[in-house]
Amino acid sequence: QPQLVESGGGLVQPGGTLRLSCAASGSNLDYYYMGWFRQAPGKEREGVSCISNADGSKYYADSVRGRVTIWRDNAKNKNILYLQMNGLNAEDTAIYYCAAAVVPRRLCDPNEYDYWGQGTQVSVSS
Repeated sequence: QPQLVESGGGLVQPGGTLRLSCAASGSNLDYYYMGWFRQAPGKEREGVSCISNADGSKYYADSVRGRVTIWRDNAKNKNILYLQMNGLNAEDTAIYYCAAAVVPRRLCDPNEYDYWGQGTQVSVSS
């Protein structure tokens, strides 16, 4: 099973950019659907963007579509999932988690994901 470690979070001003990375060990990401999720204080965890390992299809939440790009680098010795975030705003402030699923019934439903990283904090403030 994969062990996932996120990095790249931080404090940025509105309109800023961040690139989150999720490094996997213990298993090749080729075997899993992968996703980025976030949880803001007092809110439920939600799917931000997810990517299928079957056909490469991608899901983007309405709140981030057009500002966010997900991709995976499964090259030898890399095994990393990325999330490029542009045009950040205060509503993007949350803890961002990377997760993996074997065969989710719904591509970006957090309840369908089995393996989780510890999260990385993204804060957007002036």
